[in-house]
Amino acid sequence: MSDLAFITDGTFGVVFLIAGLIDAGINHCPNEGCIAKNDVQAYNTLSVGETVFQEDSVGEEVYYRRDTGFATGPFQWIYGVSATSDGELWAGVGQAVTYSIANDRLYTQLHAMAGLYEDGDGADLGGPIEFRSGIEIGYQNKKGVRMGLSIDHRSNAGLYSDNPGLETVQFRVSIPTN
Repeated sequence: MSDLAFITDGTFGVVFLIAGLIDAGINHCPNEGCIAKNDVQAYNTLSVGETVFQEDSVGEEVYYRRDTGFATGPFQWIYGVSATSDGELWAGVGQAVTYSIANDRLYTQLHAMAGLYEDGDGADLGGPIEFRSGIEIGYQNKKGVRMGLSIDHRSNAGLYSDNPGLETVQFRVSIPTN
Protein backbone atom coordinates (compact mmCIF):
# COMPACT_ATOMS: atom_id res chain seq x y z
CA MET A 1 0.00 0.00 0.00
CA SER A 2 1.31 3.45 -0.90
CA ASP A 3 2.38 5.93 1.76
CA LEU A 4 -0.24 8.22 0.21
CA ALA A 5 -3.01 5.60 0.42
CA PHE A 6 -3.98 6.51 3.97
CA ILE A 7 -5.55 9.70 2.60
CA THR A 8 -6.34 8.63 -0.94
CA ASP A 9 -8.05 5.25 -0.62
CA GLY A 10 -11.44 6.71 -1.46
CA THR A 11 -11.43 9.16 1.41
CA PHE A 12 -11.42 12.06 -1.08
CA GLY A 13 -14.57 10.71 -2.69
CA VAL A 14 -16.38 10.56 0.65
CA VAL A 15 -15.12 14.00 1.70
CA PHE A 16 -16.20 15.37 -1.72
CA LEU A 17 -19.73 14.05 -1.27
CA ILE A 18 -20.14 15.23 2.33
CA ALA A 19 -18.67 18.69 1.66
CA GLY A 20 -20.80 19.12 -1.46
CA LEU A 21 -24.01 18.13 0.31
CA ILE A 22 -23.27 20.49 3.21
CA ASP A 23 -22.56 23.29 0.72
CA ALA A 24 -25.78 22.51 -1.15
CA GLY A 25 -27.77 22.61 2.08
CA ILE A 26 -26.29 25.90 3.28
CA ASN A 27 -25.83 27.88 0.07
CA HIS A 28 -28.11 26.41 -2.58
CA CYS A 29 -31.24 24.85 -1.04
CA PRO A 30 -32.50 28.09 0.57
CA ASN A 31 -31.94 30.03 -2.66
CA GLU A 32 -32.33 28.55 -6.14
CA GLY A 33 -32.61 24.90 -5.05
CA CYS A 34 -30.24 22.24 -3.74
CA ILE A 35 -29.16 20.98 -7.14
CA ALA A 36 -30.54 23.67 -9.41
CA LYS A 37 -28.61 24.40 -12.59
CA ASN A 38 -26.29 27.38 -12.33
CA ASP A 39 -23.51 28.91 -14.38
CA VAL A 40 -19.95 28.87 -13.04
CA GLN A 41 -16.54 29.81 -14.40
CA ALA A 42 -15.22 27.24 -16.89
CA TYR A 43 -11.54 26.26 -17.01
CA ASN A 44 -9.13 24.39 -19.24
CA THR A 45 -6.62 22.68 -17.00
CA LEU A 46 -3.28 21.05 -17.68
CA SER A 47 -1.28 19.24 -15.05
CA VAL A 48 1.92 17.26 -14.89
CA GLY A 49 3.03 15.04 -12.08
CA GLU A 50 4.47 11.88 -10.69
CA THR A 51 2.55 8.62 -10.42
CA VAL A 52 3.01 6.40 -7.37
CA PHE A 53 2.06 2.71 -7.26
CA GLN A 54 2.63 0.49 -4.22
CA GLU A 55 5.03 2.99 -2.60
CA ASP A 56 7.14 3.35 -5.75
CA SER A 57 7.39 6.27 -8.13
CA VAL A 58 6.52 4.60 -11.42
CA GLY A 59 6.35 7.40 -13.96
CA GLU A 60 5.01 10.76 -14.98
CA GLU A 61 1.53 11.79 -16.06
CA VAL A 62 0.13 14.54 -18.26
CA TYR A 63 -3.52 15.30 -17.54
CA TYR A 64 -5.99 17.58 -19.33
CA ARG A 65 -9.23 18.44 -17.59
CA ARG A 66 -12.15 20.61 -18.59
CA ASP A 67 -14.15 22.20 -15.79
CA THR A 68 -17.37 23.08 -17.61
CA GLY A 69 -19.41 26.24 -17.03
CA PHE A 70 -22.31 24.12 -15.81
CA ALA A 71 -23.03 23.13 -12.20
CA THR A 72 -25.90 21.52 -10.35
CA GLY A 73 -25.90 23.16 -6.96
CA PRO A 74 -22.24 23.26 -5.87
CA PHE A 75 -21.30 20.32 -8.13
CA GLN A 76 -19.47 21.56 -11.24
CA TRP A 77 -19.36 19.07 -14.13
CA ILE A 78 -15.86 18.08 -15.27
CA TYR A 79 -14.22 15.65 -17.66
CA GLY A 80 -10.61 14.73 -18.32
CA VAL A 81 -8.05 12.51 -20.02
CA SER A 82 -4.56 11.50 -18.95
CA ALA A 83 -1.56 9.55 -20.20
CA THR A 84 1.51 8.36 -18.35
CA SER A 85 5.06 7.63 -19.40
CA ASP A 86 4.21 3.91 -18.97
CA GLY A 87 1.40 4.06 -21.52
CA GLU A 88 -1.44 4.15 -19.03
CA LEU A 89 -4.52 5.96 -20.34
CA TRP A 90 -7.51 7.19 -18.34
CA ALA A 91 -10.60 9.15 -19.41
CA GLY A 92 -13.52 10.07 -17.21
CA VAL A 93 -16.32 12.38 -16.19
CA GLY A 94 -17.48 13.61 -12.80
CA GLN A 95 -17.92 16.64 -10.62
CA ALA A 96 -15.88 19.09 -8.56
CA VAL A 97 -16.70 21.33 -5.61
CA THR A 98 -14.57 24.46 -5.10
CA TYR A 99 -14.18 26.57 -1.96
CA SER A 100 -12.46 29.97 -2.04
CA ILE A 101 -11.15 32.24 0.71
CA ALA A 102 -9.03 35.39 0.98
CA ASN A 103 -10.99 37.40 -1.61
CA ASP A 104 -11.22 34.35 -3.89
CA ARG A 105 -7.40 34.15 -4.16
CA LEU A 106 -6.88 30.90 -2.25
CA TYR A 107 -8.98 27.88 -3.10
CA THR A 108 -9.47 24.21 -2.39
CA GLN A 109 -11.16 21.92 -4.86
CA LEU A 110 -12.38 18.37 -4.33
CA HIS A 111 -13.28 16.14 -7.26
CA ALA A 112 -14.70 12.68 -7.91
CA MET A 113 -14.87 11.06 -11.35
CA ALA A 114 -15.67 7.72 -12.94
CA GLY A 115 -13.70 6.60 -15.96
CA LEU A 116 -12.11 4.00 -18.16
CA TYR A 117 -8.50 2.88 -17.72
CA GLU A 118 -6.00 1.10 -19.95
CA ASP A 119 -2.85 -0.04 -18.16
CA GLY A 120 -0.45 -0.09 -21.13
CA ASP A 121 2.94 -1.07 -19.65
CA GLY A 122 1.95 0.44 -16.28
CA ALA A 123 0.06 -0.57 -13.17
CA ASP A 124 -2.67 -3.20 -13.36
CA LEU A 125 -5.49 -1.64 -11.34
CA GLY A 126 -7.77 -4.66 -11.56
CA GLY A 127 -10.04 -3.72 -14.45
CA PRO A 128 -11.08 -1.06 -16.96
CA ILE A 129 -13.50 0.90 -14.73
CA GLU A 130 -11.53 3.14 -12.38
CA PHE A 131 -12.60 6.02 -10.16
CA ARG A 132 -10.46 9.12 -9.64
CA SER A 133 -10.87 11.40 -6.64
CA GLY A 134 -8.64 14.04 -5.15
CA ILE A 135 -7.95 17.44 -3.71
CA GLU A 136 -6.27 20.54 -5.11
CA ILE A 137 -5.03 23.49 -3.08
CA GLY A 138 -3.94 26.61 -4.89
CA TYR A 139 -3.80 30.29 -5.67
CA GLN A 140 -5.90 32.25 -8.18
CA ASN A 141 -4.47 35.47 -9.65
CA LYS A 142 -6.46 38.61 -10.52
CA LYS A 143 -7.15 37.34 -14.06
CA GLY A 144 -8.61 34.11 -12.71
CA VAL A 145 -5.68 31.82 -13.60
CA ARG A 146 -5.31 29.09 -11.01
CA MET A 147 -2.06 27.40 -10.01
CA GLY A 148 -2.25 24.54 -7.57
CA LEU A 149 -0.87 21.36 -6.16
CA SER A 150 -3.07 18.31 -6.42
CA ILE A 151 -3.08 14.75 -5.23
CA ASP A 152 -5.51 12.16 -6.49
CA HIS A 153 -6.17 8.47 -6.25
CA ARG A 154 -7.41 5.99 -8.84
CA SER A 155 -8.87 2.62 -7.96
CA ASN A 156 -11.85 0.45 -8.84
CA ALA A 157 -13.61 0.82 -5.45
CA GLY A 158 -13.80 -2.96 -5.08
CA LEU A 159 -15.56 -3.68 -8.40
CA TYR A 160 -12.93 -6.32 -9.14
CA SER A 161 -11.23 -8.86 -6.86
CA ASP A 162 -7.91 -6.97 -7.19
CA ASN A 163 -8.12 -3.30 -6.13
CA PRO A 164 -4.71 -1.64 -5.92
CA GLY A 165 -4.52 2.14 -6.16
CA LEU A 166 -2.49 4.58 -8.22
CA GLU A 167 -1.75 8.03 -6.85
CA THR A 168 -0.70 11.13 -8.76
CA VAL A 169 0.97 14.17 -7.21
CA GLN A 170 0.80 17.02 -9.69
CA PHE A 171 1.22 20.71 -10.44
CA ARG A 172 -1.87 22.12 -12.13
CA VAL A 173 -2.55 25.31 -14.10
CA SER A 174 -6.15 26.24 -14.94
CA ILE A 175 -6.99 28.94 -17.49
CA PRO A 176 -10.49 30.49 -17.31
CA THR A 177 -12.58 30.26 -20.49
CA ASN A 178 -15.97 31.54 -21.54
